Amino acid sequence: MSTGFAINQYPDVDQVYKDLRSLISQPIRSIRKAEMDKILLEYYDKKCARSKKMITEASQYIPGGVQHNLAFNHPFPLVFTKASGAHLFDLDGNKYIDFLQAGGPTVLGSNPPSIRKKVSELLNSTGPVTGLFHEYELKLAEKIVQLVPSVEMFRMLGSGTEACMASIRVARLATKKKNIVKMGGAYHGWSDQLAYGLRLPGTRHFEANGVPKSVFKYTQEFYPNDLNALESVLKRNRWRGGTAAVLMEPIGPESGTRPLDRNFNAGVRELCNRFGALLIFDEVVTAFRVGLSGAQGYYGITPDLTVFGKVVAGGYPSAGGLGGKKEYMKYVSAGIQTGMKKALIGGTMAANPLSSAAGYYTLCEMEKTKACEKAGKAGDRLTIGLQKLIKKYNLPFVAFNQGSICHLETVGTMLLEVNFSKFWTIKKTIAEAHKRKHAMEEMGAAYMAEGLVTLAGSRLYTSAADTDAIIDDALKRFDRVFQKVEGVI
Repeated sequence: MSTGFAINQYPDVDQVYKDLRSLISQPIRSIRKAEMDKILLEYYDKKCARSKKMITEASQYIPGGVQHNLAFNHPFPLVFTKASGAHLFDLDGNKYIDFLQAGGPTVLGSNPPSIRKKVSELLNSTGPVTGLFHEYELKLAEKIVQLVPSVEMFRMLGSGTEACMASIRVARLATKKKNIVKMGGAYHGWSDQLAYGLRLPGTRHFEANGVPKSVFKYTQEFYPNDLNALESVLKRNRWRGGTAAVLMEPIGPESGTRPLDRNFNAGVRELCNRFGALLIFDEVVTAFRVGLSGAQGYYGITPDLTVFGKVVAGGYPSAGGLGGKKEYMKYVSAGIQTGMKKALIGGTMAANPLSSAAGYYTLCEMEKTKACEKAGKAGDRLTIGLQKLIKKYNLPFVAFNQGSICHLETVGTMLLEVNFSKFWTIKKTIAEAHKRKHAMEEMGAAYMAEGLVTLAGSRLYTSAADTDAIIDDALKRFDRVFQKVEGVI
Protein backbone atom coordinates (compact mmCIF):
# COMPACT_ATOMS: atom_id res chain seq x y z
CA MET A 1 0.00 0.00 0.00
CA SER A 2 1.30 3.47 -0.92
CA THR A 3 0.98 5.97 1.90
CA GLY A 4 -0.46 9.34 1.03
CA PHE A 5 -2.54 8.03 -1.87
CA ALA A 6 -6.19 7.18 -2.37
CA ILE A 7 -5.40 3.84 -4.03
CA ASN A 8 -4.88 1.21 -1.34
CA GLN A 9 -5.03 -1.82 -3.63
CA TYR A 10 -4.49 -1.70 -7.37
CA PRO A 11 -7.34 -3.32 -9.31
CA ASP A 12 -6.75 -6.73 -10.89
CA VAL A 13 -6.82 -5.36 -14.42
CA ASP A 14 -6.93 -8.75 -16.15
CA GLN A 15 -9.91 -9.82 -14.04
CA VAL A 16 -11.69 -6.51 -14.61
CA TYR A 17 -11.45 -6.94 -18.39
CA LYS A 18 -12.52 -10.57 -18.15
CA ASP A 19 -15.60 -9.54 -16.18
CA LEU A 20 -16.36 -6.65 -18.55
CA ARG A 21 -16.17 -8.90 -21.61
CA SER A 22 -18.54 -11.30 -19.89
CA LEU A 23 -20.93 -8.42 -19.18
CA ILE A 24 -20.89 -7.24 -22.79
CA SER A 25 -21.47 -10.76 -24.13
CA GLN A 26 -24.73 -11.11 -22.19
CA PRO A 27 -28.16 -9.58 -22.88
CA ILE A 28 -28.65 -6.09 -21.47
CA ARG A 29 -30.28 -6.14 -18.04
CA SER A 30 -31.82 -2.89 -16.93
CA ILE A 31 -34.74 -1.96 -14.65
CA ARG A 32 -37.90 -3.99 -15.22
CA LYS A 33 -40.37 -1.98 -17.32
CA ALA A 34 -43.14 -2.01 -14.70
CA GLU A 35 -40.67 -0.78 -12.07
CA MET A 36 -39.31 1.91 -14.41
CA ASP A 37 -42.80 3.18 -15.17
CA LYS A 38 -43.47 3.33 -11.44
CA ILE A 39 -40.25 5.27 -10.81
CA LEU A 40 -41.10 7.80 -13.50
CA LEU A 41 -44.60 8.34 -12.14
CA GLU A 42 -44.13 8.10 -8.39
CA TYR A 43 -40.78 9.88 -8.13
CA TYR A 44 -40.14 12.13 -11.08
CA ASP A 45 -43.69 13.26 -11.86
CA LYS A 46 -44.85 13.59 -8.26
CA LYS A 47 -41.74 14.33 -6.19
CA CYS A 48 -39.79 16.38 -8.73
CA ALA A 49 -42.62 18.49 -10.15
CA ARG A 50 -40.91 21.84 -9.52
CA SER A 51 -37.75 20.68 -11.27
CA LYS A 52 -39.78 19.47 -14.23
CA LYS A 53 -41.57 22.80 -14.51
CA MET A 54 -38.33 24.81 -14.38
CA ILE A 55 -36.56 22.61 -16.94
CA THR A 56 -39.56 22.90 -19.27
CA GLU A 57 -39.25 26.68 -19.03
CA ALA A 58 -35.46 26.54 -19.42
CA SER A 59 -35.86 24.58 -22.64
CA GLN A 60 -37.35 27.71 -24.21
CA TYR A 61 -34.11 29.63 -23.61
CA ILE A 62 -31.32 27.04 -23.25
CA PRO A 63 -30.64 24.32 -25.86
CA GLY A 64 -31.84 21.07 -24.30
CA GLY A 65 -32.76 22.93 -21.13
CA VAL A 66 -29.44 22.30 -19.41
CA GLN A 67 -25.86 23.52 -19.93
CA HIS A 68 -23.74 20.96 -18.12
CA ASN A 69 -22.54 17.83 -19.93
CA LEU A 70 -22.50 15.98 -16.61
CA ALA A 71 -26.14 16.79 -15.80
CA PHE A 72 -28.15 13.60 -15.78
CA ASN A 73 -31.13 14.26 -18.02
CA HIS A 74 -33.33 11.16 -17.99
CA PRO A 75 -36.27 11.64 -17.84
CA PHE A 76 -35.36 15.32 -17.29
CA PRO A 77 -32.56 17.16 -15.46
CA LEU A 78 -33.23 17.91 -11.80
CA VAL A 79 -32.64 21.39 -10.41
CA PHE A 80 -30.29 21.47 -7.42
CA THR A 81 -30.34 24.30 -4.92
CA LYS A 82 -27.88 23.28 -2.20
CA ALA A 83 -24.63 21.33 -1.90
CA SER A 84 -23.06 20.46 1.40
CA GLY A 85 -20.38 17.85 2.08
CA ALA A 86 -21.66 14.49 0.87
CA HIS A 87 -25.17 15.67 0.04
CA LEU A 88 -27.19 17.58 -2.54
CA PHE A 89 -30.70 19.01 -2.26
CA ASP A 90 -33.03 19.70 -5.17
CA LEU A 91 -35.69 22.34 -5.83
CA ASP A 92 -38.42 20.05 -4.50
CA GLY A 93 -36.60 19.47 -1.21
CA ASN A 94 -35.34 15.95 -1.98
CA LYS A 95 -32.01 14.97 -0.43
CA TYR A 96 -29.32 12.96 -2.25
CA ILE A 97 -25.97 11.33 -1.56
CA ASP A 98 -23.58 13.05 -3.96
CA PHE A 99 -21.32 10.65 -5.85
CA LEU A 100 -20.94 13.08 -8.74
CA GLN A 101 -19.02 15.63 -6.67
CA ALA A 102 -19.20 18.10 -9.58
CA GLY A 103 -17.41 15.57 -11.80
CA GLY A 104 -14.49 15.06 -9.44
CA PRO A 105 -13.08 18.39 -8.17
CA THR A 106 -14.51 18.40 -4.65
CA VAL A 107 -12.34 15.84 -2.84
CA LEU A 108 -13.09 17.58 0.47
CA GLY A 109 -16.82 17.30 -0.22
CA SER A 110 -19.04 20.00 -1.68
CA ASN A 111 -18.80 23.59 -0.53
CA PRO A 112 -16.51 23.14 2.49
CA PRO A 113 -16.99 26.00 5.00
CA SER A 114 -13.25 26.62 5.52
CA ILE A 115 -12.71 27.29 1.80
CA ARG A 116 -15.93 29.28 1.48
CA LYS A 117 -14.75 31.57 4.30
CA LYS A 118 -11.44 32.33 2.57
CA VAL A 119 -13.15 32.96 -0.77
CA SER A 120 -15.65 35.31 0.90
CA GLU A 121 -12.80 37.29 2.45
CA LEU A 122 -11.18 37.66 -0.95
CA LEU A 123 -14.43 38.76 -2.58
CA ASN A 124 -14.79 41.46 0.06
CA SER A 125 -11.33 42.83 -0.76
CA THR A 126 -10.12 42.18 -4.31
CA GLY A 127 -13.26 40.88 -5.93
CA PRO A 128 -13.29 37.92 -8.32
CA VAL A 129 -11.08 39.30 -11.11
CA THR A 130 -8.83 42.25 -11.90
CA GLY A 131 -6.87 41.11 -14.95
CA LEU A 132 -3.70 41.93 -12.99
CA PHE A 133 -1.36 39.92 -10.78
CA HIS A 134 -2.54 38.74 -7.35
CA GLU A 135 -0.55 37.06 -4.59
CA TYR A 136 -2.68 33.89 -4.74
CA GLU A 137 -1.38 33.17 -8.24
CA LEU A 138 2.05 32.82 -6.66
CA LYS A 139 0.80 30.90 -3.62
CA LEU A 140 -1.04 28.34 -5.79
CA ALA A 141 1.86 27.89 -8.22
CA GLU A 142 4.33 27.45 -5.33
CA LYS A 143 2.04 24.87 -3.72
CA ILE A 144 1.69 22.82 -6.90
CA VAL A 145 5.45 22.89 -7.54
CA GLN A 146 5.96 21.74 -3.95
CA LEU A 147 3.48 18.86 -4.28
CA VAL A 148 4.16 17.54 -7.80
CA PRO A 149 7.84 16.62 -8.35
CA SER A 150 7.74 16.84 -12.17
CA VAL A 151 6.38 20.40 -12.11
CA GLU A 152 8.99 23.16 -11.97
CA MET A 153 6.67 25.89 -13.24
CA PHE A 154 2.89 26.21 -13.47
CA ARG A 155 0.58 28.41 -15.49
CA MET A 156 -3.12 28.58 -14.69
CA LEU A 157 -5.72 28.53 -17.46
CA GLY A 158 -9.49 28.56 -17.70
CA SER A 159 -10.21 24.84 -18.05
CA GLY A 160 -8.77 21.39 -18.66
CA THR A 161 -9.68 21.78 -22.34
CA GLU A 162 -7.54 24.90 -22.58
CA ALA A 163 -4.69 23.23 -20.73
CA CYS A 164 -4.72 20.28 -23.16
CA MET A 165 -4.69 22.69 -26.09
CA ALA A 166 -1.73 24.53 -24.57
CA SER A 167 0.16 21.30 -23.88
CA ILE A 168 0.18 20.15 -27.51
CA ARG A 169 1.23 23.59 -28.73
CA VAL A 170 4.11 23.59 -26.27
CA ALA A 171 5.10 20.07 -27.33
CA ARG A 172 5.25 21.06 -30.99
CA LEU A 173 7.33 24.15 -30.24
CA ALA A 174 9.69 22.26 -27.94
CA THR A 175 10.28 19.26 -30.22
CA LYS A 176 9.73 20.90 -33.62
CA LYS A 177 7.67 17.83 -34.50
CA LYS A 178 4.07 17.64 -35.69
CA ASN A 179 2.09 14.59 -34.57
CA ILE A 180 0.13 14.14 -31.36
CA VAL A 181 -0.69 10.58 -30.30
CA LYS A 182 -3.47 10.06 -27.77
CA MET A 183 -4.81 7.00 -26.05
CA GLY A 184 -7.99 5.84 -27.78
CA GLY A 185 -11.22 6.34 -25.83
CA ALA A 186 -9.91 9.29 -23.82
CA TYR A 187 -11.49 12.71 -23.49
CA HIS A 188 -9.01 15.58 -23.45
CA GLY A 189 -11.49 18.40 -23.78
CA TRP A 190 -13.43 19.49 -26.84
CA SER A 191 -10.81 21.29 -28.93
CA ASP A 192 -10.72 20.36 -32.61
CA GLN A 193 -7.45 18.41 -32.77
CA LEU A 194 -8.18 16.29 -29.68
CA ALA A 195 -11.81 15.38 -30.54
CA TYR A 196 -10.47 12.12 -31.89
CA GLY A 197 -11.01 8.55 -30.73
CA LEU A 198 -13.55 9.68 -28.15
CA ARG A 199 -15.13 7.27 -25.65
CA LEU A 200 -14.44 4.13 -27.72
CA PRO A 201 -10.90 3.41 -28.97
CA GLY A 202 -10.76 3.14 -32.73
CA THR A 203 -13.67 5.46 -33.49
CA ARG A 204 -11.30 8.09 -34.91
CA HIS A 205 -13.24 11.18 -36.07
CA PHE A 206 -16.72 9.62 -36.04
CA GLU A 207 -17.90 11.46 -32.91
CA ALA A 208 -16.26 14.77 -33.83
CA ASN A 209 -19.31 16.45 -35.32
CA GLY A 210 -18.61 19.91 -36.70
CA VAL A 211 -14.86 19.32 -37.03
CA PRO A 212 -13.37 18.99 -40.55
CA LYS A 213 -11.55 15.67 -41.01
CA SER A 214 -8.49 17.53 -42.29
CA VAL A 215 -7.94 18.84 -38.75
CA PHE A 216 -6.84 15.35 -37.68
CA LYS A 217 -3.97 15.10 -40.17
CA TYR A 218 -1.47 15.09 -37.30
CA THR A 219 -3.55 13.31 -34.63
CA GLN A 220 -3.47 9.54 -34.03
CA GLU A 221 -4.66 7.15 -31.35
CA PHE A 222 -3.50 3.84 -29.91
CA TYR A 223 -5.27 1.14 -27.94
CA PRO A 224 -5.03 1.19 -24.11
CA ASN A 225 -2.59 -1.34 -22.67
CA ASP A 226 -1.02 -2.00 -26.10
CA LEU A 227 2.59 -0.81 -26.14
CA ASN A 228 3.16 -2.52 -29.49
CA ALA A 229 0.38 -0.44 -31.04
CA LEU A 230 1.89 2.75 -29.65
CA GLU A 231 5.34 1.81 -30.90
CA SER A 232 3.94 1.17 -34.38
CA VAL A 233 2.38 4.63 -34.50
CA LEU A 234 5.60 6.24 -33.30
CA LYS A 235 7.61 4.39 -35.95
CA ARG A 236 5.26 5.48 -38.75
CA ASN A 237 5.37 9.07 -37.55
CA ARG A 238 9.15 9.25 -37.99
CA TRP A 239 8.48 9.66 -41.70
CA ARG A 240 5.47 11.94 -41.27
CA GLY A 241 6.82 14.85 -39.27
CA GLY A 242 7.75 13.02 -36.08
CA THR A 243 5.79 12.74 -32.82
CA ALA A 244 5.68 15.82 -30.63
CA ALA A 245 3.88 14.17 -27.72
CA VAL A 246 1.97 11.22 -26.37
CA LEU A 247 -1.05 12.44 -24.39
CA MET A 248 -2.81 10.15 -21.92
CA GLU A 249 -4.62 9.79 -18.62
CA PRO A 250 -2.27 7.82 -16.36
CA ILE A 251 -5.05 5.63 -14.92
CA GLY A 252 -6.63 4.97 -18.32
CA PRO A 253 -9.14 6.72 -20.58
CA GLU A 254 -12.32 8.25 -19.17
CA SER A 255 -10.96 8.36 -15.62
CA GLY A 256 -9.82 4.76 -15.73
CA THR A 257 -12.99 3.25 -17.19
CA ARG A 258 -10.52 1.14 -19.16
CA PRO A 259 -7.93 0.57 -16.42
CA LEU A 260 -4.26 0.33 -17.31
CA ASP A 261 -1.81 -2.39 -16.37
CA ARG A 262 0.27 -1.36 -13.38
CA ASN A 263 3.47 -0.98 -15.41
CA PHE A 264 1.97 0.45 -18.61
CA ASN A 265 2.94 4.07 -17.88
CA ALA A 266 6.56 3.05 -17.49
CA GLY A 267 6.45 1.44 -20.93
CA VAL A 268 5.01 4.61 -22.45
CA ARG A 269 7.70 6.70 -20.76
CA GLU A 270 10.41 4.50 -22.29
CA LEU A 271 8.90 4.74 -25.77
CA CYS A 272 8.66 8.53 -25.52
CA ASN A 273 12.31 8.68 -24.54
CA ARG A 274 13.29 6.45 -27.46
CA PHE A 275 11.34 8.38 -30.08
CA GLY A 276 12.00 11.89 -28.75
CA ALA A 277 8.38 12.64 -27.90
CA LEU A 278 7.17 14.48 -24.82
CA LEU A 279 5.01 12.54 -22.39
CA ILE A 280 1.97 14.56 -21.33
CA PHE A 281 -0.16 13.32 -18.44
CA ASP A 282 -3.73 14.57 -18.40
CA GLU A 283 -4.32 14.71 -14.65
CA VAL A 284 -7.47 16.82 -14.77
CA VAL A 285 -9.23 14.15 -12.67
CA THR A 286 -6.33 12.39 -10.97
CA ALA A 287 -4.18 15.32 -9.81
CA PHE A 288 -4.92 15.83 -6.12
CA ARG A 289 -7.58 13.05 -6.16
CA VAL A 290 -5.35 9.99 -6.51
CA GLY A 291 -2.84 11.80 -4.34
CA LEU A 292 -1.37 15.23 -3.72
CA SER A 293 1.50 14.35 -6.07
CA GLY A 294 -0.99 13.13 -8.65
CA ALA A 295 -1.25 9.74 -10.30
CA GLN A 296 2.31 10.30 -11.50
CA GLY A 297 3.41 10.25 -7.87
CA TYR A 298 1.56 7.01 -7.30
CA TYR A 299 3.07 5.31 -10.37
CA GLY A 300 6.49 6.87 -9.89
CA ILE A 301 6.59 8.17 -13.48
CA THR A 302 7.83 11.62 -14.49
CA PRO A 303 5.94 13.21 -17.40
CA ASP A 304 7.35 16.19 -19.27
CA LEU A 305 4.10 18.18 -19.00
CA THR A 306 1.06 17.80 -16.77
CA VAL A 307 -2.44 19.03 -17.52
CA PHE A 308 -4.43 20.17 -14.47
CA GLY A 309 -8.10 20.97 -13.92
CA LYS A 310 -10.98 20.32 -11.51
CA VAL A 311 -9.29 20.12 -8.08
CA VAL A 312 -6.80 22.83 -9.06
CA ALA A 313 -9.48 25.42 -8.24
CA GLY A 314 -11.14 23.44 -5.45
CA GLY A 315 -14.48 23.18 -7.23
CA TYR A 316 -14.57 26.85 -8.18
CA PRO A 317 -14.67 28.00 -11.84
CA SER A 318 -11.70 28.61 -14.16
CA ALA A 319 -10.10 25.33 -13.14
CA GLY A 320 -7.26 24.53 -15.49
CA GLY A 321 -3.53 24.74 -15.80
CA LEU A 322 -0.33 23.39 -17.28
CA GLY A 323 2.81 22.45 -15.40
CA GLY A 324 6.17 20.98 -16.27
CA LYS A 325 9.87 21.49 -16.68
CA LYS A 326 11.17 25.05 -17.09
CA GLU A 327 12.63 24.28 -20.51
CA TYR A 328 9.10 23.58 -21.79
CA MET A 329 7.08 26.02 -19.70
CA LYS A 330 9.01 28.96 -21.14
CA TYR A 331 6.79 28.61 -24.21
CA VAL A 332 3.72 29.71 -22.23
CA SER A 333 5.21 32.77 -20.58
CA ALA A 334 2.85 35.76 -20.59
CA GLY A 335 3.55 39.44 -21.01
CA ILE A 336 5.45 41.29 -23.71
CA GLN A 337 8.64 39.41 -24.45
CA THR A 338 10.73 39.00 -27.56
CA GLY A 339 13.44 36.68 -28.75
CA MET A 340 11.50 33.39 -28.91
CA LYS A 341 8.33 31.88 -30.24
CA LYS A 342 5.55 31.41 -27.71
CA ALA A 343 2.46 29.23 -27.77
CA LEU A 344 -0.71 31.18 -28.45
CA ILE A 345 -2.73 30.95 -25.25
CA GLY A 346 -4.67 33.36 -23.07
CA GLY A 347 -7.86 33.93 -21.09
CA THR A 348 -9.23 36.99 -19.34
CA MET A 349 -10.55 34.93 -16.44
CA ALA A 350 -7.55 32.61 -16.12
CA ALA A 351 -5.69 32.76 -12.80
CA ASN A 352 -8.31 35.08 -11.32
CA PRO A 353 -7.89 35.79 -7.59
CA LEU A 354 -11.02 33.87 -6.61
CA SER A 355 -10.04 30.59 -8.31
CA SER A 356 -6.38 30.88 -7.30
CA ALA A 357 -7.28 31.42 -3.64
CA ALA A 358 -9.82 28.60 -3.68
CA GLY A 359 -7.28 26.24 -5.21
CA TYR A 360 -4.53 27.20 -2.79
CA TYR A 361 -6.63 26.81 0.36
CA THR A 362 -8.20 23.59 -0.93
CA LEU A 363 -4.80 21.97 -1.44
CA CYS A 364 -3.66 23.17 1.99
CA GLU A 365 -6.80 21.75 3.62
CA MET A 366 -6.49 18.46 1.74
CA GLU A 367 -2.89 18.13 2.86
CA LYS A 368 -3.76 18.91 6.48
CA THR A 369 -6.76 16.53 6.66
CA LYS A 370 -5.39 13.68 4.49
CA ALA A 371 -8.46 14.05 2.29
CA CYS A 372 -7.17 11.83 -0.52
CA GLU A 373 -6.71 8.87 1.79
CA LYS A 374 -10.13 9.39 3.40
CA ALA A 375 -11.86 9.63 0.03
CA GLY A 376 -9.99 6.54 -1.13
CA LYS A 377 -11.11 4.48 1.87
CA ALA A 378 -14.69 5.53 1.17
CA GLY A 379 -14.22 4.40 -2.43
CA ASP A 380 -12.93 1.03 -1.26
CA ARG A 381 -15.86 0.55 1.11
CA LEU A 382 -18.36 1.50 -1.60
CA THR A 383 -16.79 -0.77 -4.22
CA ILE A 384 -16.54 -3.79 -1.92
CA GLY A 385 -20.16 -3.28 -0.94
CA LEU A 386 -21.29 -3.04 -4.57
CA GLN A 387 -19.37 -6.20 -5.43
CA LYS A 388 -21.19 -8.04 -2.63
CA LEU A 389 -24.57 -6.80 -3.91
CA ILE A 390 -23.71 -7.89 -7.45
CA LYS A 391 -22.89 -11.36 -6.15
CA LYS A 392 -26.00 -11.42 -3.92
CA TYR A 393 -28.33 -10.89 -6.90
CA ASN A 394 -26.22 -12.90 -9.36
CA LEU A 395 -25.91 -9.92 -11.69
CA PRO A 396 -23.32 -9.60 -14.49
CA PHE A 397 -22.45 -6.06 -13.37
CA VAL A 398 -18.84 -5.04 -12.72
CA ALA A 399 -17.59 -2.79 -9.91
CA PHE A 400 -13.98 -1.70 -9.46
CA ASN A 401 -12.15 1.41 -8.32
CA GLN A 402 -8.93 3.37 -8.35
CA GLY A 403 -9.21 4.86 -4.88
CA SER A 404 -11.99 7.46 -4.83
CA ILE A 405 -12.74 6.97 -8.54
CA CYS A 406 -15.31 4.18 -8.63
CA HIS A 407 -16.84 2.40 -11.60
CA LEU A 408 -20.15 0.53 -11.69
CA GLU A 409 -20.65 -0.95 -15.13
CA THR A 410 -24.13 -2.37 -15.75
CA VAL A 411 -24.12 -2.43 -19.56
CA GLY A 412 -20.49 -1.75 -20.51
CA THR A 413 -21.34 1.03 -22.96
CA MET A 414 -17.84 2.47 -23.00
CA LEU A 415 -16.09 -0.89 -23.02
CA LEU A 416 -17.19 -1.90 -26.51
CA GLU A 417 -14.30 -2.49 -28.87
CA VAL A 418 -13.55 -1.38 -32.42
CA ASN A 419 -10.97 -3.35 -34.38
CA PHE A 420 -8.39 -0.85 -35.62
CA SER A 421 -7.87 -2.92 -38.78
CA LYS A 422 -11.60 -3.14 -39.54
CA PHE A 423 -12.65 0.49 -39.53
CA TRP A 424 -15.91 -0.32 -41.32
CA THR A 425 -17.25 -1.76 -38.06
CA ILE A 426 -17.16 1.64 -36.36
CA LYS A 427 -20.75 2.66 -37.19
CA LYS A 428 -22.08 -0.68 -35.97
CA THR A 429 -20.22 -0.35 -32.69
CA ILE A 430 -21.39 3.22 -32.13
CA ALA A 431 -25.00 2.14 -32.78
CA GLU A 432 -24.61 -0.61 -30.16
CA ALA A 433 -23.16 1.94 -27.73
CA HIS A 434 -26.20 4.21 -28.14
CA LYS A 435 -28.50 1.26 -27.49
CA ARG A 436 -26.66 0.42 -24.30
CA LYS A 437 -26.57 4.07 -23.29
CA HIS A 438 -30.38 4.13 -22.95
CA ALA A 439 -30.27 1.19 -20.54
CA MET A 440 -27.56 3.00 -18.58
CA GLU A 441 -29.76 6.10 -18.44
CA GLU A 442 -32.58 4.07 -16.93
CA MET A 443 -30.25 2.66 -14.28
CA GLY A 444 -29.06 6.18 -13.51
CA ALA A 445 -32.64 7.41 -13.20
CA ALA A 446 -33.38 4.58 -10.78
CA TYR A 447 -30.32 5.51 -8.70
CA MET A 448 -31.45 9.14 -8.62
CA ALA A 449 -34.92 8.13 -7.44
CA GLU A 450 -33.22 6.36 -4.53
CA GLY A 451 -31.29 9.52 -3.68
CA LEU A 452 -28.02 8.57 -5.38
CA VAL A 453 -26.38 11.06 -7.74
CA THR A 454 -23.86 9.42 -10.07
CA LEU A 455 -21.96 10.36 -13.21
CA ALA A 456 -24.04 8.96 -16.09
CA GLY A 457 -25.10 6.00 -13.98
CA SER A 458 -21.70 4.34 -14.27
CA ARG A 459 -19.08 6.35 -12.37
CA LEU A 460 -18.97 7.53 -8.77
CA TYR A 461 -16.56 9.88 -7.02
CA THR A 462 -16.23 9.59 -3.27
CA SER A 463 -15.00 12.41 -1.06
CA ALA A 464 -13.53 12.89 2.39
CA ALA A 465 -17.06 13.78 3.55
CA ASP A 466 -18.25 10.22 2.90
CA THR A 467 -18.34 8.59 6.34
CA ASP A 468 -18.82 4.87 6.84
CA ALA A 469 -22.44 5.57 7.76
CA ILE A 470 -23.05 7.46 4.52
CA ILE A 471 -21.49 4.70 2.41
CA ASP A 472 -23.52 2.04 4.23
CA ASP A 473 -26.69 4.08 3.66
CA ALA A 474 -25.81 4.36 -0.04
CA LEU A 475 -25.35 0.60 -0.32
CA LYS A 476 -28.84 0.01 1.07
CA ARG A 477 -30.17 2.28 -1.66
CA PHE A 478 -28.21 0.44 -4.35
CA ASP A 479 -29.63 -2.80 -2.94
CA ARG A 480 -33.17 -1.52 -3.53
CA VAL A 481 -32.30 -0.59 -7.11
CA PHE A 482 -30.71 -3.95 -7.89
CA GLN A 483 -33.86 -5.69 -6.69
CA LYS A 484 -35.70 -4.05 -9.60
CA VAL A 485 -33.35 -5.30 -12.33
CA GLU A 486 -34.66 -7.67 -14.98
CA GLY A 487 -34.17 -11.28 -13.99
CA VAL A 488 -33.84 -10.62 -10.26
CA ILE A 489 -36.42 -12.61 -8.31
